Amino acid sequence: MNIQAKSEIRELSYAEAIREAMDIALGSDPRVILMGEDIGIYGGAFQVTGDLVEKYGTDRVMDTPISELGGAGVAVGAALTGLRPIFEFQFSDFATLAMEQIVNQAAKIRFMLGGAVSVPVVMRFPAGSGTGAAAQHSQSIEAWFGHVPGLKVIQPSTPEDAKGMLLAALEDPDPVMIFEHKILYKMKGHVPEGYYTTPIGKAAVRREGRDLSIVATSLMVHKALAAAEELAKDGIDVEVIDLRTVRPMDRDTVLASVRKTGRLICVYEGVKTLGVGAEISAMVAESDAFDYLDAPIIRLGGAESPIPYNPELEKSAVPQVPDILEAATALVKGRL
Repeated sequence: MNIQAKSEIRELSYAEAIREAMDIALGSDPRVILMGEDIGIYGGAFQVTGDLVEKYGTDRVMDTPISELGGAGVAVGAALTGLRPIFEFQFSDFATLAMEQIVNQAAKIRFMLGGAVSVPVVMRFPAGSGTGAAAQHSQSIEAWFGHVPGLKVIQPSTPEDAKGMLLAALEDPDPVMIFEHKILYKMKGHVPEGYYTTPIGKAAVRREGRDLSIVATSLMVHKALAAAEELAKDGIDVEVIDLRTVRPMDRDTVLASVRKTGRLICVYEGVKTLGVGAEISAMVAESDAFDYLDAPIIRLGGAESPIPYNPELEKSAVPQVPDILEAATALVKGRL
């Protein structure tokens, strides 16, 4: 795609930013197609694709049968023929039905054929809790896919990144899994007009600080920033790192922050055990940044439980701002 980049910056919602990225891609590259359940006339389960079917027709914006395995398989096959498919799962949880195509096919075909082919497929996963959708529609499973060589896994936390990272994913020769937190879809933010890309594999420093590093993902970035503002009132200066990419992880930015502050909290919505925070912690422990730590690393992740339906129980199953405040205060004031 040879579209020239950033001009004016406007305010769009996260969902609108994704739709604009897909609109730009469809309009500029005939290889790009959209696939997924109810993404056509209905506009998608979360109305992200909107009216794109009216603009580009059913040959480019395709409703698929209720078969995640079949739809994902067709998307992988389309990518192998030279197309640039974007496949939307209604909920990230439903990816469990398509693991064969994602993990055994998309992720491995380039390796198995000695680099003779690539699989430039983009898969979008509405993820996370907070909507009262209960145990089978609220999981954060990005760490599962981060464990698979051959896949790239991203979690944009802002409308600007949602657009820029989707466009970057379409340029990538490898499969890219995009986890979009459902609560973020209505969140608004500044988004440049036109075509631009946000690099995959590069974290963003959302707030600079000297006393503590918080590395967070997706919606948890905003909770970390809210906690940082509260902690500043008590004289605790927090640096907030938006990881943005689970795989490949930005080692340099994370380690530089830990060397600077000497303390680390990892905040993520996925289940704490074997989650993204475990990889971040191990990465620090295996580096020279470990020598700069003045306190233990803290992981704040999801509870060892399916996501409950009850609203208050649902909140208790994932980190909230008070949890971050409590952990940060204890860490900085030497209570651990």
